[in-house]
Amino acid sequence: MKQPAITVPEGCNEVLLHACCAPCSSAIVEWLMANGVRPTIFYFNPNIWPREEYEIRKNESKRHAESLGIQWIDGDYDHGSWCQGVKGLEGEPERGCRCEQCFTLRLTATARKARELGFRYFATTLASSRWKSLEQIERAGRKAQEIANSQQNSSSSPVEFWAQNWRKGGLQERRNQLLKEYNFYNQQYCGCEFSARNGANTKPLLRAQMREAKRQHQAQLAKMSADIVERLKASLPLVGEPAVILAYYPLSDEVDIRPLLDHLLQAGNTILLPKVVDDERMELRRYTSPADLQEGAFHIMEPVGEPFTDHDQISLALIPGMAFDAAGHRLGRGKGYYDRLLAACPHLRKIGVCFPFQRVAEVPVEDHDVCMDEVM
Repeated sequence: MKQPAITVPEGCNEVLLHACCAPCSSAIVEWLMANGVRPTIFYFNPNIWPREEYEIRKNESKRHAESLGIQWIDGDYDHGSWCQGVKGLEGEPERGCRCEQCFTLRLTATARKARELGFRYFATTLASSRWKSLEQIERAGRKAQEIANSQQNSSSSPVEFWAQNWRKGGLQERRNQLLKEYNFYNQQYCGCEFSARNGANTKPLLRAQMREAKRQHQAQLAKMSADIVERLKASLPLVGEPAVILAYYPLSDEVDIRPLLDHLLQAGNTILLPKVVDDERMELRRYTSPADLQEGAFHIMEPVGEPFTDHDQISLALIPGMAFDAAGHRLGRGKGYYDRLLAACPHLRKIGVCFPFQRVAEVPVEDHDVCMDEVM
């Protein structure tokens, strides 16, 4: 007789479900509720970096739980402690010892929370990912169970890890459907800052990953852009002597800073935009309104005014890119225009502007690449 793809443990009518993200949770939660098991979501993922990425994933998980009327618990974000927990394993490959230690840390916190709240069973959505080792996840869950039970009071009931392959029973296909129905934010990596660093991240591969990430996040780009613009408004000097600022006119997949351009102009600043003039060079021209623009190279809207050549007057540059890392390294689109331009303006304060998912652990660097002073 064929065994069912997913088996509910005896007496299980509720479970504390460790959730790595909303997309991975969606089909599992739906299945649990349809089969008489009430899930409570425990969001504990201090491995995710940077903080902006963590907050976006956390908010999506909370939004999902609230839409279903189920309880959602926020675990602490202590990335520093997580880094200490995997110290010495930074260079491990994916599915190596670092991953198993990461699972153990997160599931131990889940097991302890389950014991604290009186749950008998705990489980994890990590076991829904085809990129993760089910064997590692099960070992981590069993170890977490052992740790939690060894620390419990003698009067309390033990907790048990529900080891389940959540890829079965059509849940993987259902996950993909729910991803579209909920319009979830969905990243292309687990969140660990060492994951991308230790992969074979060439510039072409990273560009391809970022193009796919932009495609998947298309519905969120406008909201993300608005949030970034507000942060830029708060951080840029808009009082005192007006500044000369190099900016960019956004493509559809870049942070839309057009409201910021208007804001800066109204404050009396001079705004410059680049114009591609040949295969090697961009020149700068003044921008006063969209009426200044016409479509130029690579379908970018470019200014039509006179060239601006006194680069020493420019104090600030807002630079788009495909990806940035914490050191300020920037991945462009591969033509090198900005690197050549910025190399001639070493005095500029250079701010990389990107969506949260474009911040990666490490950008491949070459000698000619110009580093940003900060990334927003």
